[in-house]
Amino acid sequence: MTLDFGLIVQNLPEILAAFWMTIWIWIVSNILAVAFGFAVATLRRYGPGWLGLLLRLFVEVIRGTPFLVQLFLLYFGGPFIGLSLDPIPAGLLGMTVYATAYYSEIFRAGYNAVPVGHVEAAECVGLTRGQIIRRILVPEMTMLVLPQCVNMAILMMKETAILSIITVPELTLVVGAIGSQQYAFVEAMFLLALFYWFLVEVSGFLGRIAEARLSKFRFAHS
Repeated sequence: MTLDFGLIVQNLPEILAAFWMTIWIWIVSNILAVAFGFAVATLRRYGPGWLGLLLRLFVEVIRGTPFLVQLFLLYFGGPFIGLSLDPIPAGLLGMTVYATAYYSEIFRAGYNAVPVGHVEAAECVGLTRGQIIRRILVPEMTMLVLPQCVNMAILMMKETAILSIITVPELTLVVGAIGSQQYAFVEAMFLLALFYWFLVEVSGFLGRIAEARLSKFRFAHS
C-alpha cells in the first residue's frame, strides 16, 4: 500500500473551503461564548437570586451533558418545538451555547480570584458597581483567566469536528468524504490531523503572546 497525496491535492479547493468554514465557526462561536459567558458570570454574581439559580441550572445542564448529545437534540429535536435550523446555524448555536457554560465558570472563578480588598477600596472611594466591574474586576480578572480561556478556545477548535454529525461542511466532514470517495482513508485522516494540529499550535502561540503582553502590563502596574 502506498500513500497517494495527489488525491488530496486534486480536491484542494473543497478542503480549503472546509478549512475556512471551520475557522469561521470557531472564531464566531468563541467570540459570542466569551461575551455570553461573561454576562452569565456577572448576572450570577450581581443579579437577583432567582436569576442566579436559573443560570446555575443552565450551566450545570450544559456542562453535565456531552456536546454530541446537545447537538443531536438541537438539530433533530429542535423542529418538535418549532426550532428548525440549517446545519451551519445549528452548529454555530450549539458551539456557542456549549462554550458559554464553560466560559462563564472561568469568569466566575476569575471574579472570585480578585482580592476582596481591591473591591472594598474601590467602594471606599465612591466607585459605582459598574465602575468597579469595568475598572477593577475586568482588568484584574482578564490577566488571571487568560490561560484558561486560551485552553478553552483550543478545546473548542477540536470540538468543531463533532459538527460533521449534522453535516456542517467543516474539515472533518469534507476530508472524510474525500477519503471515502477516493479510498484514501489514511491520507485523508493524516491531512485532517495535520490541519487540526496546525490550528491548535497557532492558537496556543497567539495565546502565549497575549499572556506575555498582559504579564508585562501587570508587572508594570504592580
